[in-house]
Amino acid sequence: MARVVTAAAVVMWLVAVVSVATPHAGQATPGMQATSAATVQVPAPQAAEKSPPPTQATGFVGDDTCLTCHEDQKKGYHGSPHARAKDPRTPAGKQGCESCHGAGQAHVDAGTAETIKSPKRMKPSEVSALCTTCHNRKEHSEWDGSKHDARNISCATCHSVHEPRSQGGQLKTEKITETCVQCHQKEVSKLHKTSHMPVKEGKMECTTCHNPHGSQNVKMLREGNSVNESCATCHAEKRGPFLFEHAIGRENCTTCHDPHGSNNDRMLVSKVPMLCQRCHNHSRHPATIYDQVQVNNKSNRIAGRGCLNCHSMVHGSNHPTSGKYFMR
Repeated sequence: MARVVTAAAVVMWLVAVVSVATPHAGQATPGMQATSAATVQVPAPQAAEKSPPPTQATGFVGDDTCLTCHEDQKKGYHGSPHARAKDPRTPAGKQGCESCHGAGQAHVDAGTAETIKSPKRMKPSEVSALCTTCHNRKEHSEWDGSKHDARNISCATCHSVHEPRSQGGQLKTEKITETCVQCHQKEVSKLHKTSHMPVKEGKMECTTCHNPHGSQNVKMLREGNSVNESCATCHAEKRGPFLFEHAIGRENCTTCHDPHGSNNDRMLVSKVPMLCQRCHNHSRHPATIYDQVQVNNKSNRIAGRGCLNCHSMVHGSNHPTSGKYFMR
């Protein structure tokens, strides 16, 4: 009987403790939010802290602050492709001037040029790395390791963001040839010869064949994996395949032609028949038409005659009989 009384006393004590610790339905303890009459409790949401203004957090001051001092740079920048705010890949679509020059808060506070990025003080590799953060697609994708990159030529060597003079490409010169001639004087000077690429006539540019930003082909050619493949993009009739192929033409078109210009017909590197005799010097024909004996005897072979008069299919022929001699 004593044990029963003791057990009942313990049960009554536990019920009293639980009733004191458990809140009534519809009530919530401080810091807790009740979701139902049940005792499931969730933490009450804390008040959101106010984030600091973007200028204080990132150090960007905006274009308006930059233009209070750099008004001259605005003329070439605004209206250019870099100022297209709707394009998220342009500086105007990001942080404006500070997309390229870095956050300007330190520059505004200190007032010194060393606290801001300037391509004039940066190394060529640093300038190119800055530009290729956006210009890394299509024809710019091969810039890293290209011939111009390997020679410490930066994007700012040819292009200007704030003072472009060309209608396209934001070049420092009005024409592409004026930019290329600064380094490639010999190649551009050949365009003034009697037989040349139609660059002066405005039908082509240096960039028609070459990609100055890099290429997988030789000589930074745009098309193909060899000189011949690049030439065949326009001169498809010389590509073949032929039943009888001229070996020298199959190897390299520039063996006989100068692609930039020449004073010989068809931009040949030498006059016919001297051109052919550089290889065909042991044939059944007289191999030295221009030797002293022929000149003194006034041979008819030195006047208006050449190998191409008969061997006109010099690039290759499909004729079953005369094709091996590259005749018509």
